[in-house]
Order: sequence, then C-alpha cells, then structure tokens
Amino acid sequence: MVWNVTSVTDERFRFVIAAEGGTVSMTALCAEYGISRETGYKWVARYRAGGLAALADGSHVRHALPPGIPDEIATLILTMRGRRPFWGPKKLREVLTREHPDLVWPALSTMGDLLKREGLVKTRHVRARGVEQVRAHAVPDGPNDIWAIDFKGWFRTQDGIKCDPLTVTDLASRYLLMCDIVSPDLDGVWPATQRLFKERGQPRVLRMDNGSPFGSKGAAGLTKLSVLWLKLGIALEPITPGCPGENGRHERMHRTLKAETSTPPAGTAALQQRRFDRFRLDFNEVRPHEALGQATPASVYRTNTRLYAGHLDDPWYDADHSVHRVLARGYMLWADEPLYISEALAGELVGVAPLPSGNRIVRFATTDLGVIVRQTGKFIRFAAARPGRTKAVSAWDGSDAETEPQMT
Repeated sequence: MVWNVTSVTDERFRFVIAAEGGTVSMTALCAEYGISRETGYKWVARYRAGGLAALADGSHVRHALPPGIPDEIATLILTMRGRRPFWGPKKLREVLTREHPDLVWPALSTMGDLLKREGLVKTRHVRARGVEQVRAHAVPDGPNDIWAIDFKGWFRTQDGIKCDPLTVTDLASRYLLMCDIVSPDLDGVWPATQRLFKERGQPRVLRMDNGSPFGSKGAAGLTKLSVLWLKLGIALEPITPGCPGENGRHERMHRTLKAETSTPPAGTAALQQRRFDRFRLDFNEVRPHEALGQATPASVYRTNTRLYAGHLDDPWYDADHSVHRVLARGYMLWADEPLYISEALAGELVGVAPLPSGNRIVRFATTDLGVIVRQTGKFIRFAAARPGRTKAVSAWDGSDAETEPQMT
C-alpha cells in the first residue's frame, strides 16, 4: 500500500474525504493514492463504522516480546552514536559490524527504538498537503465577468534591467486591459490592480495561476494579495498546477505579446513599456480575432457595471458562525489554544460553523479554508478549489455527503 505523507492516518483520512465527496470515481481515486479498489473500500467502510480512530493501524506488538538488547551491545551503539550524532541505525550497524564482527547486532528497528528511548532521535514534522477541492470551471457570460491575470514571464531589457509585465485580459471579449511593468509582489500588483479597477470596474471572477503573489500552498491557496481581492467581493479561480491550458486564451495572447514586443527586448524599461502600450492598442482595436468572428476586442468589449468598491470591509458571517480574529502569525484561538490557520489571513476575521458530523468548518468570506476535526482539534486545511466536473461537496470529513453545507 502506498500512502504519500508522513502520517498514514492523515492520508487515509484525506482519501475518505475525497471518496465520500463523490466528485472523483473510486477507480481514479485509488489510482491516485496508489492502492487497490478493495483497499479503498475497506478504509471507507472502517471510517463509517468507527470514525477517525478506525483509520489507524492496529497494534503490531508481538504477543511474546523479544529479549532486550544486552547492555554491552547497547553501550557500543550509544557510544558510536555519540561520536556520529547524525548517523541512523543503518550506518551505525554497518560500522559496528565491521569493528566487532564477533558480536550479534540487533535489527535496525531495534536499534532505532533504542535511540528513540534515549532521546537521540528528533521527530520531523512535515506539513501535510491540503485536501483537494473540485469546482466547476467557470465560463464567462459576457464582458467583465471573468478576467485573467498573470505575469508574462520576466526578461531583461538591453540595459540589463529585469522586466516583469503584468497582464490582465477580459476572457469574453479578449480585450487586453493591462500590460504594465510592475514588481511581481504584493507591493507591485495590488496598486496596479487598484488602478485598473478604478478605471474599468471590477470583474466577478479573477482567474490566475498558483504562483506567488497570486497563490500559495496555504489554506485555500490564499495569499495576502488574494485576501484583498476577496474583501472587494471578487471570486478567485486558480488554475490547476501545471495546466496552463486552463487559461489558454490568456496564454495565447502572451505568445503574441512576446513575439511582437520583446524579441529582441527594448533598450530600457521605459522604451519596453512604450512597446507594450502600442501593442495593447493594436491588439484591442486593430487586430482581428478568429474566436470573435474576426472582430476586434474593442468592438465586443462593453462598459463594466461592477464599479470599484473602493473599501475593504470585513466579511459578514451568519448566526451559525462564531467569528474569530486571526492573530499576527496566522494563529487563531480555539478552545483556549492557538490553532494555525494561515499567515495570509493575519488580522482578518474568519467564521467557524458546526457540521452535522461534529467537526467545524473554517471560512474566510465565501472561501472554505478547512475543517477542525472534533476528535483531535486538528485543523485540516483545504487546497485551492480546482477546475473539475462539479463543485466539491465540502471536503470536510465525509460523514454525511447528503447534508453537509456547501458554499456557493
């Protein structure tokens, strides 16, 4: 059986969540986790019968315990470990066997147990990956419904200055809304998008990739930048990692942009920006587009009715939620204990609502961040929702796929 994270129980828990969600077939899910269908059904049945505790392995302790390590052997092992503090049982046993071929050395697992009992092994805590969510791949219903935002990819102008063009297009009309050189971080992108929203209004949805500053590996893939967009009431649609075709219209524009403006690059950043400005004008008002019936984007684009909000309000939560402020380092207090949520949400208000299973779902605005597991108090974060066949039934704990609330 192949389980891909350090905690087998956590990985089985994630498998059950996905299986009970019903958005992926059991065959495909088992293939992803590297197990047989028989094994997959076994763990789903165990969870339904006994909850989270039933996903743990049973005891492998022998009914008759083997004799302990002789004092002489234990002393030699610990002495060698003292001389080689970064060696594990394999290296220790190999060298000790060479030095003392007349002695019988214990198994590697027994030597490892000795090192643990003596406090010579530090447990490594590896951050588990977020539970996957699936959502419908949105289709724009008109201009200004969905915008795509991305960096074309940096290059240097002829004077050696690094150039990062930030591009924004309207997916319905192909209208190129922005092509500006800005720094690829919060300080560069947030003011640039603010200016664009003031000029063109706000989209309903922003589609983006998963790299910084747009996405992260934290709860729901949020960053400080995407949190600001959510507070403006803009929905986020990150594409699947490694699948640029999900943003194919925007990527196709990038290919044309590169060919016509930066091969070769201009002499300075200022001259390069002038090229981008000329390209944007030509792309929107002169260049025919086959997908538009050879019309120009400017002839299809319409004025945006979603005006820039201009203020960042705290999200509102209904009476089913308890409201908590995330502290400076990304923690919130839960049951009088600090619980890590996300540094991207530091200072923000999150809502916590009960689920029929007894677990609690944590949300920021309309975005599900993860679940607090009733039995352990542990926070299981969600990954960013990815395009798929249907919107995910909340990736909570799979105890009741028919009745758990969903965010729309």
